[in-house]
Amino acid sequence: MNISIRKLAGLLAAVATLGVISTAQAQPANPSGPFAMAGSTQGYVGLNAGQTDYRLGNGTGLYGSDNRSTAYSIAGGAYFTNNIGVEVGYIDFGKVNRAGGTTRADGFNLSLIGKFPLGESFNLLGKIGTTYGRTDVSSGVGSGVTGGTDNGFGLSAGVGAEFLFNPKLSGVLQYEVHDLRFAGGTNDRDRVSLLTVGARYRF
Repeated sequence: MNISIRKLAGLLAAVATLGVISTAQAQPANPSGPFAMAGSTQGYVGLNAGQTDYRLGNGTGLYGSDNRSTAYSIAGGAYFTNNIGVEVGYIDFGKVNRAGGTTRADGFNLSLIGKFPLGESFNLLGKIGTTYGRTDVSSGVGSGVTGGTDNGFGLSAGVGAEFLFNPKLSGVLQYEVHDLRFAGGTNDRDRVSLLTVGARYRF
């Protein structure tokens, strides 16, 4: 799946715009219902697991390589309205065998989040923000891949869907892309994507 950050940002903007329009149209004098402005922030914590796709060059030589690993993340967020909020989280992108060595990454993410309800139990989700990534690359002799560590900020974005089992617990499916710095990278940033499923608890 090849989804650009520009397309994801546009989708988030559309979700946020629809949410704002719906809030303005549906909000009565005494707000209530799914599009109501929250009197106080609505917070949540979530755990996710899934698969990472490292979109990196494999170098040269006869070394085997792969680009997929298991990813885990934990995040907490708060909605200032029923449609717009912020989220902060930690992501372990996992480790892959590559170029006679290993490549791994993790990072901390801060995002603006949007939610567009499609009923009482189903929401479309969007997010855009930044990830401070930390990467570590080792490689074999003659692989053409530079080893070392790197870190720094890069853009991130994602889309997803949420199903509410009850007012406190929901299940979430998300696709995200993160631009990370790798030692010897051919670009200023290289893209790592992940597809995850998880659970959220509201408080």
